[in-house]
Amino acid sequence: MESQLEEPWLWDYKDNKFFLIDGLLYHRDKHTSALTVIDKDHISLILQECNYCPYMGHMSEYRTRERVESTAWWPKLEQELCKYINTFERWQKANRKHEKKYGLLQHIAEPKHPWRTINMDWVTGLVPGGKENFNSCLVIVDR
Repeated sequence: MESQLEEPWLWDYKDNKFFLIDGLLYHRDKHTSALTVIDKDHISLILQECNYCPYMGHMSEYRTRERVESTAWWPKLEQELCKYINTFERWQKANRKHEKKYGLLQHIAEPKHPWRTINMDWVTGLVPGGKENFNSCLVIVDR
C-alpha cells in the first residue's frame, strides 16, 4: 500500500495520522482530528462555508483557516486555502460598488414636542436579577 501513496499522504500514513471511525477516514494533527476529504466539489463547498458566515459576514484569513482545519483535511490544504482566500479577496475588491461615499453623520434637529423622535434599543447579557431573573433591559430615549 505504501508504494501507491503520493508524497503528502505517505508521510502522514507512516506517522499513523490516519484512522477510521464508522467507515470514515480521519486525519489527526497535533491535538485535533478532521474528516479527510478527497472530492474537489466537497473541498470547494467547505472553503465557501468556512470563509463566509451569513450572520457574521466574511471571515478573516486566520478564522477561515481555523474553521477549515477543525472541519476537514486534504492533501495540499494549505496551498488551496491560500489560493482560495487570495482569489476571494481579489474578487471582493474588484466588485466593490463604484459610487460616492456616504457623507458624515448629520445632527438631528431638536424636536419641538416630546415623544416626536425616540430611539429604542435592547441591552442584553446582563446578570439576572430580581424575582423574575431578568437579564435584559429595553432602553427608550426621547430626543
